[in-house]
Amino acid sequence: MGKYVKTMLFGAVVFIALAFMFGAVSAQEDHAEEATGDKYVGDGLKLIGAGLAVGLSGVGAGIGEASVGAAAVGAMAEDPKMFGKGLLMTVIPETIVIFGLLVAFMIIGG
Repeated sequence: MGKYVKTMLFGAVVFIALAFMFGAVSAQEDHAEEATGDKYVGDGLKLIGAGLAVGLSGVGAGIGEASVGAAAVGAMAEDPKMFGKGLLMTVIPETIVIFGLLVAFMIIGG
C-alpha cells in the first residue's frame, strides 16, 4: 500500500474511534448520573471525551500531515506545476481535525 492509502486508512480509523467515543461518553454520562445522582460527574465525562476527541484527531492529522507534506514538498521541488496538487493533498489530513471538532461539539451539546 502507498503512504497516501495508509494515511487515509489511519484517518478513517481515527474517525470511527471518535464516533465510538461519542457513544461511550454519552452512555457513561447517563450511568454516572443515575449511579451517583450527581450531574457534575456526567458533565466532567463529557468534557474529557470532548478533549480526547479533539486531541486524538489532532495527533492523527499531524501524523498524516508529516508524510503527505514531505512528499508534496519533494514533488514541488521536482516540478513546480505540482503546487496545486501538493497543496490539496496537504489539506486533506486536516479534515480529520474538523471531524474531531464536530464530535466534540456533539458531545458537549448533547
